[in-house]
Amino acid sequence: MKDLDFLTRRRSVPSRLLGAPGPDPDQIEALLAAAVRVPDHGKLIPWRFLRIQGEARGALGELLAARGLERDPASPAAAVEKDRQRFSHAPLVLTVIASLTPGHKVPEQEQLLSGGAVCFALLQGAQALGFGAQWLTGWPAYDPVVKARLGIAANESVLGFIHIGTASAEAPERLRPDVHSLLTDWSP
Repeated sequence: MKDLDFLTRRRSVPSRLLGAPGPDPDQIEALLAAAVRVPDHGKLIPWRFLRIQGEARGALGELLAARGLERDPASPAAAVEKDRQRFSHAPLVLTVIASLTPGHKVPEQEQLLSGGAVCFALLQGAQALGFGAQWLTGWPAYDPVVKARLGIAANESVLGFIHIGTASAEAPERLRPDVHSLLTDWSP
């Protein structure tokens, strides 16, 4: 049960509480190697990664601030600043991108679920390495202009921006669902 204890202690650390240091290149490689071990029916590899770190985080923030104003010129200054800072806290953001194979015998839903499992595996891996992490999306994940600027093709989608770094405070715990209320037994 000791291994299960690790899993039951998993929590998301809000990205604004994540700072340096982040994973080094060897740790990033180890995280990705662990994440690609998820179920992948048909061995399609229906996902890929985009690393955002260093100065690229600030450049992306400027893009988001400008794009946010294009989308809504009446955006409050606080909203614009939130977009500008969105990627500035965690030293590493691993973007998981769905790159599906339409018309394959493996349904697209299963391919998407595999990508979701990759996102979760990155969260678990980050915690195993002693880092905090948070899986976020938000409007930038769905905006066609932002996606194009990130090099994400029109037929691809962002499954998550996984923010990874060192937590500056303990992650808050939240109320978890009662598993007994979610479980039913089937009988013929």
